[in-house]
Amino acid sequence: MSTQPEHAPLHPYAPAPGAPAELLAQLRADQRADTWVPAFERQWATALEESRKSFSLAALYEVIQEWEGRLASAPAIDAFVASGYDDSDFTDMAELRGRRRRR
Repeated sequence: MSTQPEHAPLHPYAPAPGAPAELLAQLRADQRADTWVPAFERQWATALEESRKSFSLAALYEVIQEWEGRLASAPAIDAFVASGYDDSDFTDMAELRGRRRRR
């Protein structure tokens, strides 16, 4: 007989205690600070409130991971945009999904 835990599994990534402050400092130093800092602060406040209610740090960890990913990928995205690569021939996935539903 095997039993399954009734609680949520531990989050695989546990940031350092100072990670949110370091992340916020990096966001403030970025060229997108005007939009990114308020967005991070909103998401952090929402995750903090959720953590208070659930006694879980998972939401806070997810916010940190998401924003670390944005910061890490920003140079590649900037380079892509600056390259002038034409991506106008993409297929809109929403349009494809609409076609499937009509059939």
